[in-house]
Amino acid sequence: MFFHNSYFTTHFGNLFFCSKISIFSLFDHQKSPFRYTQISNYVNVYMKWKKDPFFDSILHIHKSAELKPIIQLKNFIVNYPNGCIPISAVSKRGLEFDISIRVARFLRQYPSVFEEFRGEHNLPWFRLTSEAAEIDREEKRVLEECKEDLKDRLRRFVLMSKDKVLPLKIIKGMAWYLGLPERFLDESKGDLLDESFRFVDMEDGLKGLTVESNGEKLLSTMQRNAMKNGVYFGGTLEGIEFPLFPSKGLRLRRKIESWLNEFQKLPYVSPYEDFWHLDPDSDFAEKRVVGMLHELLSLFVEHSAERKKLLCLKKYFGLPQKVHKAFERHPHMFYLSFKNKTCTAILKEAYCGNSSIEKHPMLVVRKKYIRLVKESDRILKNRRINNRFIKHEKLEKGSDIDADSDDRTDIQAEESSQEWLVLDLLPHSSIPFIVE
Repeated sequence: MFFHNSYFTTHFGNLFFCSKISIFSLFDHQKSPFRYTQISNYVNVYMKWKKDPFFDSILHIHKSAELKPIIQLKNFIVNYPNGCIPISAVSKRGLEFDISIRVARFLRQYPSVFEEFRGEHNLPWFRLTSEAAEIDREEKRVLEECKEDLKDRLRRFVLMSKDKVLPLKIIKGMAWYLGLPERFLDESKGDLLDESFRFVDMEDGLKGLTVESNGEKLLSTMQRNAMKNGVYFGGTLEGIEFPLFPSKGLRLRRKIESWLNEFQKLPYVSPYEDFWHLDPDSDFAEKRVVGMLHELLSLFVEHSAERKKLLCLKKYFGLPQKVHKAFERHPHMFYLSFKNKTCTAILKEAYCGNSSIEKHPMLVVRKKYIRLVKESDRILKNRRINNRFIKHEKLEKGSDIDADSDDRTDIQAEESSQEWLVLDLLPHSSIPFIVE
């Protein structure tokens, strides 16, 4: 097979420029990215998805979606007078709590969390079990202690947006992943009424939240870890390599592996820095997108999120239309789990080895809730076994009663036959006639 000379010129030219960027970035940190040729060397080769049982078995990740409506109902009950509710208070609010079945049936599925009792007019009422109430008190204590940490995570989330302002509806949609409690974003509550956060009016009548920077350079998780390891010195175009964690049995094609090696040498683009100078089709832009996804997942409670939720951020975070391809192109950094009929993006670094990703303070509390929710399965199983046992006993008693009635019938029939037998043996003269 013969190739045109321009093919070799372009190919080796791209490799030259790519190496040039990585070498110069080590010596000249202040040069503008405009000075460098932005190229795209990625080879679009199909990569087969490889199942990883380890990430598919992380309970608090895959139970997170189930736990969310439980926590919402728990908060509703706690804030209700006397800490208990009639079923009528929530029976028609299933959509509000993301519940697709009858709310009463949903509450009865978790007897370890919600205790049912008979209230006024003999109607079903619900309150928290003693175990759930104890975890709720611990949750309130943790939220109070880590309020500044939550504000810092929210601040970083807003500053990653392209205009440094986000609609409140977007933030509320991601509040579960950020670990923000209910009413944290209320203007009247006062949690965000300080010198940095400010509520603003956006276009289309939306209410937004912006953060005023104090002039201090904000470092990403990647930059802070690289600085601790002595491979980053605070420059603007320094090369930082992403930590890679290959799954067992996952092997990249040779072309992709070669591209990845060059990609790792490119200068790191912080998600908090301006990115308008980047060519959206270049490997520079690809590294910025991967860095932003890494930073986003680092801020979240489980260091994971449903992929469709992340795709909703494209407009406000300046992400490309096909940002989902970044997860597929970097399987050593992200794992896509298809458990529970949904696609969940997981940051591998947070669960592999001595992770340098800071754990979210709410993670411990959620794990306790999940263990408590799991206890409901045992309770319901015991109830089913007991119900079967009681039903079996009733059937046995019923069969005994039937057997007794059959015995009495047989005895009566036998006695009757014996009477007729005696009559047959008597002489006819001795048999009395009844004259009407």
